[in-house]
Amino acid sequence: MPGMPIHGYLVLSAILFVIGLAGVLVRRSPLVMLMSIELMWGAAALLFLTFARQWGTMAGHVFSFLIIVVGAAEAAIGLALIVLIFRTRDAADVDDVRALRG
Repeated sequence: MPGMPIHGYLVLSAILFVIGLAGVLVRRSPLVMLMSIELMWGAAALLFLTFARQWGTMAGHVFSFLIIVVGAAEAAIGLALIVLIFRTRDAADVDDVRALRG
């Protein structure tokens, strides 16, 4: 594999995943949490593409495409929920999800 060796991609993927995990665990804003989850999805896609290139198979590309599709659907649903919370309250917080009941 020309370019960066495989361990470089693995380290980059792990760093991106840890940054995303820290964003989910530390921040209380739903928008920041949503972006952090997307960062974690991107790290997983990078990992799949790395192993697909290493092994010379297309399965990693298929899984990466599915990750992108699921991430887009997640972003659309998450942003819709955030807009719904903003309509009922002035500020959105993760604890405000209880406000969506009936």
